[in-house]
Amino acid sequence: MAKSRSIQQMVEEQISRWHILQKETKKQKTIPVITISREPGSGGRIIAEMLSIELELDIFHQDMIHQMAESAHIHKRFFETLDEKGMNVLEEWISSLVNDHHLWPDEYLRHLMKLVGVIGKYGRAVIVGRGGNFLLPPDKRFSIRIIAPKEIRVGNVMKKYGVGREEAKRRIIRTESDRRAFIRKYYNADIDDPLNYDLIVNTGSVSLEAAVRGIRGALGA
Repeated sequence: MAKSRSIQQMVEEQISRWHILQKETKKQKTIPVITISREPGSGGRIIAEMLSIELELDIFHQDMIHQMAESAHIHKRFFETLDEKGMNVLEEWISSLVNDHHLWPDEYLRHLMKLVGVIGKYGRAVIVGRGGNFLLPPDKRFSIRIIAPKEIRVGNVMKKYGVGREEAKRRIIRTESDRRAFIRKYYNADIDDPLNYDLIVNTGSVSLEAAVRGIRGALGA
């Protein structure tokens, strides 16, 4: 119950920020939503947090998005922040997305589509995971894939969770399998296909700080 209340509070705080953002965006250009797909252990979550801080963007992590999409009340609350025109545009986009990609959306995916669609409407956000790059039109998002050599990722997981090498490998394989299956199931897509992203960053070749600078440069921010 405590977790549910916490999510609800976060939702209301987010809606309040969007009300403020609506006034500010009349004066300045809105940064599109940054979607981040990442290999486990590649540092994608850290990069997302660094970007949100440096660019003053809202951040929506995978677990947060998942909980919101599962709640009919929460996704409806977000949807209601749009005016009639915004609602119609979002519904049209969802219909075209379903048709173009031959999707058979269940209730969860429909909620997820609306939730991410509303986030895309306001912009100035980072979405980590859940296939956000497949849910927003190109002019509403900048999609990034964070990768790294497996040995580097294994070392990062060992350090983060305090586990041995074999356990770190098992965690990576399990997480990779889950994410690949999610994208295949809901979007009929390959999570590893480079054509699904605007930018691919290899954190085995560049530091996290350099990755953030490169992303900012690509965004012109």
